[in-house]
Amino acid sequence: MEPALSPIRSHHVAVIGAGPAGLVAARELRREGHSVVVFEKQKQVGGTWIYTDEVESDPLSVDPTRSVVHSSVYRSLRINGTRECTGYRDYPFVVRSGVSESRDPRRYPSHGEVLAYLKDFAREFGIEEMVRFETEVVKVPPAAEGEIGKWRVESTEKEKRVRRDEIYDAVVVCNGHYVEPRLAEIPGISSWPGKEMHSHNYCIPEPFKDQVVVLIGNSSSAEDISRDIATFAKEVHVACRSNPADTFIKQTGYNNLWTHSSIECVHEDGSVVFQNGKTISVDIIMHCTGYKYHFPFLDTNGIVSVDDNRVGPLYKDVFPPAFAPWLSFIGIPWQVLPFPMFELQSKWIAGVLSGRIPLPSKEDMIMEIKTFYSTLEFQGIPKRYTHRMGNTQFEYDNWLASQCGCSETEEWRKEMCLANVVRKEAHPETYRDEWEDHHLISQAYQDFST
Repeated sequence: MEPALSPIRSHHVAVIGAGPAGLVAARELRREGHSVVVFEKQKQVGGTWIYTDEVESDPLSVDPTRSVVHSSVYRSLRINGTRECTGYRDYPFVVRSGVSESRDPRRYPSHGEVLAYLKDFAREFGIEEMVRFETEVVKVPPAAEGEIGKWRVESTEKEKRVRRDEIYDAVVVCNGHYVEPRLAEIPGISSWPGKEMHSHNYCIPEPFKDQVVVLIGNSSSAEDISRDIATFAKEVHVACRSNPADTFIKQTGYNNLWTHSSIECVHEDGSVVFQNGKTISVDIIMHCTGYKYHFPFLDTNGIVSVDDNRVGPLYKDVFPPAFAPWLSFIGIPWQVLPFPMFELQSKWIAGVLSGRIPLPSKEDMIMEIKTFYSTLEFQGIPKRYTHRMGNTQFEYDNWLASQCGCSETEEWRKEMCLANVVRKEAHPETYRDEWEDHHLISQAYQDFST
Protein backbone atom coordinates (compact mmCIF):
# COMPACT_ATOMS: atom_id res chain seq x y z
CA MET A 1 0.00 0.00 0.00
CA GLU A 2 1.25 3.47 -0.92
CA PRO A 3 1.55 6.16 1.74
CA ALA A 4 -1.04 8.92 1.40
CA LEU A 5 0.14 12.46 0.79
CA SER A 6 -0.62 15.10 3.38
CA PRO A 7 -3.38 17.12 1.71
CA ILE A 8 -4.52 20.68 2.14
CA ARG A 9 -7.92 19.29 3.14
CA SER A 10 -8.86 15.65 3.65
CA HIS A 11 -12.41 14.46 3.00
CA HIS A 12 -14.45 11.31 3.51
CA VAL A 13 -15.34 10.17 -0.03
CA ALA A 14 -17.73 7.50 -1.33
CA VAL A 15 -16.84 5.96 -4.70
CA ILE A 16 -19.68 4.07 -6.39
CA GLY A 17 -18.36 1.14 -8.42
CA ALA A 18 -15.11 -0.87 -8.46
CA GLY A 19 -14.68 -1.13 -12.22
CA PRO A 20 -11.85 0.55 -14.15
CA ALA A 21 -13.06 4.06 -13.19
CA GLY A 22 -13.73 3.33 -9.52
CA LEU A 23 -10.41 1.56 -8.98
CA VAL A 24 -8.26 4.43 -10.25
CA ALA A 25 -10.51 6.98 -8.51
CA ALA A 26 -9.94 5.20 -5.19
CA ARG A 27 -6.20 5.16 -5.77
CA GLU A 28 -5.97 8.85 -6.68
CA LEU A 29 -8.24 9.98 -3.85
CA ARG A 30 -6.17 8.08 -1.30
CA ARG A 31 -2.92 9.36 -2.84
CA GLU A 32 -4.25 12.86 -2.26
CA GLY A 33 -4.93 11.97 1.38
CA HIS A 34 -8.69 11.48 1.39
CA SER A 35 -10.38 8.60 3.21
CA VAL A 36 -12.22 6.40 0.72
CA VAL A 37 -14.97 3.78 0.76
CA VAL A 38 -15.74 2.03 -2.54
CA PHE A 39 -19.19 0.45 -2.94
CA GLU A 40 -19.29 -2.54 -5.29
CA LYS A 41 -22.37 -4.59 -6.08
CA GLN A 42 -20.41 -7.63 -7.30
CA LYS A 43 -18.10 -10.07 -5.48
CA GLN A 44 -14.93 -8.81 -7.16
CA VAL A 45 -13.37 -5.80 -8.86
CA GLY A 46 -13.60 -5.33 -12.62
CA GLY A 47 -17.09 -3.96 -13.36
CA THR A 48 -18.27 -4.69 -16.87
CA TRP A 49 -15.14 -6.77 -17.55
CA ILE A 50 -16.41 -9.61 -15.32
CA TYR A 51 -17.71 -12.16 -17.82
CA THR A 52 -20.73 -14.24 -16.90
CA ASP A 53 -22.85 -16.58 -18.98
CA GLU A 54 -25.89 -15.45 -17.00
CA VAL A 55 -28.36 -13.35 -18.97
CA GLU A 56 -31.29 -11.27 -17.82
CA SER A 57 -34.79 -12.75 -17.72
CA ASP A 58 -35.97 -10.03 -20.12
CA PRO A 59 -33.89 -10.33 -23.33
CA LEU A 60 -34.51 -6.64 -24.11
CA SER A 61 -33.60 -5.55 -20.55
CA VAL A 62 -36.53 -3.17 -20.23
CA ASP A 63 -38.49 -4.86 -17.43
CA PRO A 64 -37.77 -2.78 -14.30
CA THR A 65 -38.35 -5.85 -12.08
CA ARG A 66 -35.71 -7.96 -13.86
CA SER A 67 -32.62 -9.18 -12.08
CA VAL A 68 -29.90 -6.98 -13.64
CA VAL A 69 -26.69 -8.53 -14.99
CA HIS A 70 -23.98 -5.86 -14.89
CA SER A 71 -21.63 -7.21 -17.55
CA SER A 72 -22.12 -6.70 -21.29
CA VAL A 73 -19.10 -8.84 -22.21
CA TYR A 74 -19.61 -11.81 -24.55
CA ARG A 75 -17.47 -14.94 -24.59
CA SER A 76 -15.48 -14.20 -27.76
CA LEU A 77 -14.86 -10.50 -27.02
CA ARG A 78 -11.37 -9.13 -27.61
CA ILE A 79 -10.51 -5.49 -26.97
CA ASN A 80 -10.82 -3.19 -29.99
CA GLY A 81 -7.84 -1.00 -29.08
CA THR A 82 -4.22 -1.93 -28.52
CA ARG A 83 -2.81 -3.05 -25.18
CA GLU A 84 -0.40 -0.12 -25.21
CA CYS A 85 -3.20 2.46 -25.52
CA THR A 86 -5.64 0.69 -23.21
CA GLY A 87 -3.76 0.70 -19.91
CA TYR A 88 -3.53 3.40 -17.26
CA ARG A 89 -0.76 5.90 -17.91
CA ASP A 90 1.42 4.88 -14.95
CA TYR A 91 0.53 1.17 -14.85
CA PRO A 92 0.91 -0.12 -18.43
CA PHE A 93 -1.16 -3.02 -19.72
CA VAL A 94 1.83 -5.22 -20.52
CA VAL A 95 2.34 -8.97 -20.32
CA ARG A 96 3.51 -9.45 -16.73
CA SER A 97 5.93 -12.16 -15.72
CA GLY A 98 5.55 -14.11 -12.52
CA VAL A 99 1.74 -14.27 -12.51
CA SER A 100 0.15 -17.62 -11.85
CA GLU A 101 -3.14 -17.28 -13.73
CA SER A 102 -3.43 -18.32 -17.36
CA ARG A 103 -2.96 -15.13 -19.35
CA ASP A 104 -3.57 -13.92 -22.90
CA PRO A 105 -0.39 -12.30 -24.32
CA ARG A 106 -1.96 -11.06 -27.57
CA ARG A 107 -1.80 -7.38 -28.44
CA TYR A 108 -5.62 -7.32 -28.60
CA PRO A 109 -6.40 -9.76 -25.80
CA SER A 110 -9.66 -11.20 -24.54
CA HIS A 111 -11.87 -9.73 -21.83
CA GLY A 112 -10.33 -12.15 -19.32
CA GLU A 113 -6.92 -10.54 -19.72
CA VAL A 114 -8.40 -7.08 -19.05
CA LEU A 115 -10.04 -8.38 -15.88
CA ALA A 116 -6.74 -9.95 -14.77
CA TYR A 117 -4.99 -6.59 -15.41
CA LEU A 118 -7.56 -4.75 -13.29
CA LYS A 119 -7.08 -7.28 -10.50
CA ASP A 120 -3.30 -6.79 -10.77
CA PHE A 121 -3.84 -3.04 -10.49
CA ALA A 122 -6.08 -3.41 -7.42
CA ARG A 123 -3.52 -5.73 -5.80
CA GLU A 124 -0.55 -3.52 -6.63
CA PHE A 125 -2.10 -0.44 -5.02
CA GLY A 126 -3.96 -2.11 -2.14
CA ILE A 127 -7.37 -1.00 -3.37
CA GLU A 128 -9.48 -3.98 -2.29
CA GLU A 129 -9.10 -2.98 1.37
CA MET A 130 -11.20 0.09 0.55
CA VAL A 131 -13.96 -1.88 -1.19
CA ARG A 132 -17.22 -3.13 0.31
CA PHE A 133 -18.15 -6.01 -1.97
CA GLU A 134 -21.70 -7.24 -2.64
CA THR A 135 -22.96 -3.88 -1.43
CA GLU A 136 -25.55 -2.04 -3.47
CA VAL A 137 -25.98 1.71 -3.24
CA VAL A 138 -29.71 2.29 -2.96
CA LYS A 139 -30.01 6.04 -2.59
CA VAL A 140 -27.71 9.08 -2.63
CA PRO A 141 -29.42 12.37 -1.73
CA PRO A 142 -27.86 15.52 -0.26
CA ALA A 143 -27.51 14.98 3.50
CA ALA A 144 -29.69 17.98 4.33
CA GLU A 145 -32.07 19.90 2.12
CA GLY A 146 -30.44 23.02 0.80
CA GLU A 147 -27.02 22.05 2.21
CA ILE A 148 -24.23 21.62 -0.32
CA GLY A 149 -21.24 19.50 0.62
CA LYS A 150 -22.56 16.45 2.47
CA TRP A 151 -24.19 13.35 0.99
CA ARG A 152 -26.23 10.57 2.55
CA VAL A 153 -25.29 7.19 1.11
CA GLU A 154 -27.82 4.45 1.77
CA SER A 155 -26.52 0.96 0.94
CA THR A 156 -27.44 -2.67 1.41
CA GLU A 157 -24.90 -5.44 1.97
CA LYS A 158 -26.25 -8.59 0.36
CA GLU A 159 -24.64 -11.36 2.44
CA LYS A 160 -25.11 -9.90 5.92
CA ARG A 161 -28.36 -8.17 4.97
CA VAL A 162 -26.98 -5.05 6.56
CA ARG A 163 -28.48 -1.71 5.58
CA ARG A 164 -26.27 1.31 6.18
CA ASP A 165 -27.13 4.99 6.17
CA GLU A 166 -23.93 7.07 6.23
CA ILE A 167 -22.80 10.63 5.64
CA TYR A 168 -19.93 11.43 3.24
CA ASP A 169 -18.32 14.72 2.29
CA ALA A 170 -18.22 13.81 -1.38
CA VAL A 171 -19.49 11.17 -3.83
CA VAL A 172 -17.71 10.06 -7.00
CA VAL A 173 -20.01 8.17 -9.40
CA CYS A 174 -18.22 5.38 -11.31
CA ASN A 175 -21.07 2.95 -12.02
CA GLY A 176 -20.38 2.56 -15.76
CA HIS A 177 -22.82 2.91 -18.61
CA TYR A 178 -23.16 -0.54 -20.18
CA VAL A 179 -26.20 -1.79 -18.26
CA GLU A 180 -29.32 0.09 -19.36
CA PRO A 181 -29.86 -0.61 -23.10
CA ARG A 182 -31.02 1.82 -25.76
CA LEU A 183 -33.39 0.27 -28.30
CA ALA A 184 -34.09 1.12 -31.94
CA GLU A 185 -37.62 2.22 -32.84
CA ILE A 186 -39.02 -0.17 -35.45
CA PRO A 187 -42.39 0.51 -37.15
CA GLY A 188 -44.73 -2.48 -36.70
CA ILE A 189 -42.65 -4.17 -33.98
CA SER A 190 -45.58 -4.60 -31.57
CA SER A 191 -47.21 -7.15 -33.90
CA TRP A 192 -44.02 -8.80 -35.16
CA PRO A 193 -43.96 -12.44 -33.89
CA GLY A 194 -40.21 -13.07 -33.70
CA LYS A 195 -37.82 -12.72 -30.77
CA GLU A 196 -36.17 -9.40 -29.87
CA MET A 197 -33.10 -9.01 -27.69
CA HIS A 198 -30.35 -6.51 -26.90
CA SER A 199 -26.66 -7.37 -27.32
CA HIS A 200 -26.32 -6.84 -23.54
CA ASN A 201 -27.78 -10.34 -23.27
CA TYR A 202 -25.58 -11.96 -25.90
CA CYS A 203 -22.96 -14.43 -24.66
CA ILE A 204 -22.39 -17.22 -27.16
CA PRO A 205 -23.39 -17.98 -30.80
CA GLU A 206 -24.61 -21.58 -30.44
CA PRO A 207 -28.28 -20.72 -29.60
CA PHE A 208 -28.56 -19.01 -33.02
CA LYS A 209 -28.00 -22.23 -34.96
CA ASP A 210 -30.06 -22.33 -38.19
CA GLN A 211 -31.77 -19.01 -37.35
CA VAL A 212 -32.17 -15.93 -39.53
CA VAL A 213 -30.89 -13.02 -37.45
CA VAL A 214 -30.97 -9.25 -37.97
CA LEU A 215 -28.58 -7.08 -35.94
CA ILE A 216 -29.24 -3.35 -35.70
CA GLY A 217 -26.26 -1.02 -35.25
CA ASN A 218 -22.77 -0.18 -36.51
CA SER A 219 -20.80 -0.49 -33.28
CA SER A 220 -17.84 -2.77 -32.64
CA SER A 221 -20.21 -5.16 -30.89
CA ALA A 222 -22.46 -5.37 -33.97
CA GLU A 223 -19.44 -6.15 -36.17
CA ASP A 224 -18.03 -8.76 -33.79
CA ILE A 225 -21.31 -10.44 -32.89
CA SER A 226 -22.50 -10.64 -36.52
CA ARG A 227 -19.33 -12.58 -37.43
CA ASP A 228 -19.58 -14.67 -34.28
CA ILE A 229 -23.19 -15.65 -35.01
CA ALA A 230 -22.55 -16.26 -38.73
CA THR A 231 -20.63 -19.43 -37.84
CA PHE A 232 -23.89 -21.00 -36.59
CA ALA A 233 -26.83 -19.02 -38.02
CA LYS A 234 -28.54 -19.70 -41.32
CA GLU A 235 -28.34 -16.02 -42.29
CA VAL A 236 -27.14 -12.84 -40.58
CA HIS A 237 -28.21 -9.35 -41.73
CA VAL A 238 -26.78 -6.16 -40.24
CA ALA A 239 -28.98 -3.05 -40.49
CA CYS A 240 -27.33 0.32 -40.03
CA ARG A 241 -29.05 3.71 -40.31
CA SER A 242 -25.80 5.47 -41.26
CA ASN A 243 -25.56 3.39 -44.46
CA PRO A 244 -26.97 4.82 -47.72
CA ALA A 245 -30.58 3.72 -48.37
CA ASP A 246 -29.65 1.33 -51.19
CA THR A 247 -26.92 -0.51 -49.24
CA PHE A 248 -26.89 -4.28 -49.77
CA ILE A 249 -23.42 -5.80 -49.41
CA LYS A 250 -22.40 -9.41 -48.96
CA GLN A 251 -19.50 -9.54 -46.48
CA THR A 252 -16.23 -10.91 -47.86
CA GLY A 253 -15.38 -14.35 -46.54
CA TYR A 254 -18.98 -15.24 -45.64
CA ASN A 255 -21.80 -16.76 -47.67
CA ASN A 256 -24.47 -15.91 -45.08
CA LEU A 257 -23.66 -12.36 -43.88
CA TRP A 258 -25.06 -9.17 -45.44
CA THR A 259 -25.01 -5.46 -44.60
CA HIS A 260 -28.10 -3.33 -45.26
CA SER A 261 -29.40 0.17 -44.72
CA SER A 262 -31.85 0.60 -41.83
CA ILE A 263 -35.09 -1.30 -41.28
CA GLU A 264 -38.13 0.29 -42.95
CA CYS A 265 -40.70 -1.75 -41.01
CA VAL A 266 -41.62 -5.25 -39.82
CA HIS A 267 -44.81 -7.26 -40.36
CA GLU A 268 -46.87 -9.75 -38.40
CA ASP A 269 -45.95 -12.52 -40.85
CA GLY A 270 -42.39 -12.34 -39.45
CA SER A 271 -40.90 -10.39 -42.33
CA VAL A 272 -38.45 -7.49 -42.04
CA VAL A 273 -38.40 -4.83 -44.77
CA PHE A 274 -35.19 -2.82 -45.27
CA GLN A 275 -34.86 0.63 -46.80
CA ASN A 276 -33.04 -0.96 -49.73
CA GLY A 277 -36.27 -2.76 -50.68
CA LYS A 278 -35.20 -6.24 -49.53
CA THR A 279 -37.74 -8.28 -47.54
CA ILE A 280 -36.57 -11.20 -45.40
CA SER A 281 -38.34 -13.61 -43.06
CA VAL A 282 -36.52 -13.26 -39.72
CA ASP A 283 -36.42 -15.24 -36.46
CA ILE A 284 -34.48 -12.83 -34.20
CA ILE A 285 -33.79 -9.10 -34.11
CA MET A 286 -30.83 -8.10 -31.93
CA HIS A 287 -30.41 -4.45 -30.95
CA CYS A 288 -26.68 -3.56 -30.88
CA THR A 289 -27.70 0.02 -30.24
CA GLY A 290 -25.73 1.04 -27.20
CA TYR A 291 -26.75 2.09 -23.71
CA LYS A 292 -28.31 4.85 -21.65
CA TYR A 293 -26.65 6.60 -18.74
CA HIS A 294 -28.48 5.43 -15.65
CA PHE A 295 -28.11 6.58 -12.05
CA PRO A 296 -31.16 5.12 -10.27
CA PHE A 297 -29.65 5.76 -6.82
CA LEU A 298 -28.91 9.46 -7.35
CA ASP A 299 -31.46 11.87 -5.88
CA THR A 300 -30.67 15.47 -6.79
CA ASN A 301 -34.27 16.65 -7.09
CA GLY A 302 -33.85 16.97 -10.85
CA ILE A 303 -30.79 19.24 -10.69
CA VAL A 304 -28.68 16.54 -12.41
CA SER A 305 -30.65 14.68 -15.05
CA VAL A 306 -30.33 12.48 -18.14
CA ASP A 307 -32.11 13.93 -21.16
CA ASP A 308 -31.79 12.05 -24.45
CA ASN A 309 -28.58 10.54 -23.08
CA ARG A 310 -27.11 13.91 -22.12
CA VAL A 311 -26.02 13.87 -18.47
CA GLY A 312 -26.24 17.41 -17.33
CA PRO A 313 -25.37 19.94 -16.56
CA LEU A 314 -21.72 18.82 -16.17
CA TYR A 315 -18.64 21.02 -16.28
CA LYS A 316 -15.99 19.23 -18.36
CA ASP A 317 -18.15 16.06 -18.20
CA VAL A 318 -17.30 15.69 -14.50
CA PHE A 319 -18.75 18.28 -12.07
CA PRO A 320 -22.40 19.43 -11.84
CA PRO A 321 -21.94 23.14 -10.95
CA ALA A 322 -24.69 23.13 -8.31
CA PHE A 323 -22.92 20.41 -6.32
CA ALA A 324 -19.26 20.93 -7.28
CA PRO A 325 -16.91 19.59 -6.11
CA TRP A 326 -18.89 17.35 -3.75
CA LEU A 327 -20.50 15.32 -6.52
CA SER A 328 -18.57 14.16 -9.58
CA PHE A 329 -18.75 11.62 -12.39
CA ILE A 330 -15.96 9.59 -13.97
CA GLY A 331 -16.23 7.91 -17.36
CA ILE A 332 -19.08 9.83 -19.00
CA PRO A 333 -17.34 10.58 -22.36
CA TRP A 334 -17.37 7.85 -25.01
CA GLN A 335 -15.37 7.04 -28.15
CA VAL A 336 -12.27 7.56 -26.02
CA LEU A 337 -9.32 5.64 -24.59
CA PRO A 338 -11.14 5.07 -21.31
CA PHE A 339 -8.54 4.00 -18.73
CA PRO A 340 -6.07 6.88 -19.26
CA MET A 341 -8.97 9.35 -19.23
CA PHE A 342 -10.38 7.85 -16.00
CA GLU A 343 -6.95 8.30 -14.44
CA LEU A 344 -6.74 11.99 -15.36
CA GLN A 345 -10.33 12.69 -14.29
CA SER A 346 -9.58 10.98 -10.96
CA LYS A 347 -6.44 13.05 -10.38
CA TRP A 348 -8.40 16.22 -11.12
CA ILE A 349 -11.26 15.35 -8.76
CA ALA A 350 -8.87 14.35 -5.96
CA GLY A 351 -6.91 17.59 -6.28
CA VAL A 352 -10.01 19.77 -6.46
CA LEU A 353 -11.46 18.12 -3.35
CA SER A 354 -8.29 18.78 -1.36
CA GLY A 355 -8.25 22.42 -2.45
CA ARG A 356 -4.97 22.02 -4.33
CA ILE A 357 -6.61 22.60 -7.73
CA PRO A 358 -9.12 25.47 -8.06
CA LEU A 359 -12.45 25.26 -9.89
CA PRO A 360 -14.06 28.23 -11.65
CA SER A 361 -17.05 29.85 -9.95
CA LYS A 362 -20.43 28.14 -10.24
CA GLU A 363 -21.57 30.91 -12.63
CA ASP A 364 -18.53 30.52 -14.88
CA MET A 365 -18.99 26.74 -15.03
CA ILE A 366 -22.66 27.16 -15.99
CA MET A 367 -21.73 29.72 -18.66
CA GLU A 368 -19.15 27.34 -20.18
CA ILE A 369 -21.67 24.49 -20.25
CA LYS A 370 -24.28 26.70 -21.97
CA THR A 371 -21.71 27.79 -24.55
CA PHE A 372 -20.77 24.16 -25.20
CA TYR A 373 -24.43 23.14 -25.65
CA SER A 374 -24.98 26.08 -28.04
CA THR A 375 -21.94 25.03 -30.09
CA LEU A 376 -23.27 21.47 -30.41
CA GLU A 377 -26.66 22.79 -31.50
CA PHE A 378 -25.09 25.15 -34.05
CA GLN A 379 -23.04 22.25 -35.47
CA GLY A 380 -26.18 20.11 -35.76
CA ILE A 381 -24.91 17.50 -33.30
CA PRO A 382 -27.82 15.66 -31.64
CA LYS A 383 -28.17 15.89 -27.87
CA ARG A 384 -27.52 12.15 -27.52
CA TYR A 385 -23.97 12.73 -28.85
CA THR A 386 -23.10 15.34 -26.20
CA HIS A 387 -20.52 13.08 -24.58
CA ARG A 388 -19.03 11.58 -27.76
CA MET A 389 -15.42 12.72 -28.11
CA GLY A 390 -13.45 10.79 -30.74
CA ASN A 391 -10.45 12.88 -31.84
CA THR A 392 -11.21 15.71 -29.39
CA GLN A 393 -10.39 13.36 -26.49
CA PHE A 394 -6.70 14.26 -26.59
CA GLU A 395 -7.41 17.96 -26.26
CA TYR A 396 -9.67 17.13 -23.30
CA ASP A 397 -7.09 14.80 -21.71
CA ASN A 398 -4.37 17.40 -22.14
CA TRP A 399 -6.56 20.02 -20.47
CA LEU A 400 -7.05 17.65 -17.52
CA ALA A 401 -3.30 16.97 -17.43
CA SER A 402 -2.58 20.71 -17.32
CA GLN A 403 -4.93 21.11 -14.35
CA CYS A 404 -3.22 18.26 -12.51
CA GLY A 405 0.35 19.17 -13.36
CA CYS A 406 0.79 15.97 -15.41
CA SER A 407 2.45 15.43 -18.77
CA GLU A 408 0.27 15.56 -21.88
CA THR A 409 -0.85 12.49 -23.83
CA GLU A 410 2.17 10.81 -25.41
CA GLU A 411 2.52 11.28 -29.18
CA TRP A 412 2.84 7.54 -29.72
CA ARG A 413 -0.49 6.97 -27.92
CA LYS A 414 -2.28 9.48 -30.13
CA GLU A 415 -0.74 8.12 -33.33
CA MET A 416 -1.38 4.52 -32.33
CA CYS A 417 -5.01 5.25 -31.46
CA LEU A 418 -5.63 6.96 -34.81
CA ALA A 419 -3.80 4.20 -36.74
CA ASN A 420 -5.98 1.63 -34.99
CA VAL A 421 -9.18 3.44 -36.03
CA VAL A 422 -8.05 3.55 -39.68
CA ARG A 423 -7.01 -0.12 -39.68
CA LYS A 424 -10.22 -1.21 -37.96
CA GLU A 425 -12.36 0.50 -40.61
CA ALA A 426 -10.30 -0.88 -43.49
CA HIS A 427 -9.84 -4.43 -42.12
CA PRO A 428 -12.49 -5.14 -39.46
CA GLU A 429 -11.82 -8.87 -39.49
CA THR A 430 -8.03 -8.84 -39.24
CA TYR A 431 -6.97 -5.57 -37.56
CA ARG A 432 -6.50 -7.30 -34.20
CA ASP A 433 -3.91 -9.69 -35.60
CA GLU A 434 -2.17 -7.72 -38.36
CA TRP A 435 -0.52 -4.31 -37.96
CA GLU A 436 2.37 -2.21 -39.19
CA ASP A 437 2.92 0.34 -36.38
CA HIS A 438 5.94 -1.47 -34.92
CA HIS A 439 7.82 1.82 -34.44
CA LEU A 440 5.00 3.08 -32.19
CA ILE A 441 5.07 -0.14 -30.15
CA SER A 442 8.81 0.39 -29.63
CA GLN A 443 8.21 3.96 -28.48
CA ALA A 444 5.49 2.81 -26.08
CA TYR A 445 7.66 0.15 -24.46
CA GLN A 446 10.55 2.58 -24.22
CA ASP A 447 8.21 4.89 -22.30
CA PHE A 448 7.01 2.02 -20.10
CA SER A 449 10.56 1.11 -19.10
CA THR A 450 11.50 4.61 -17.92
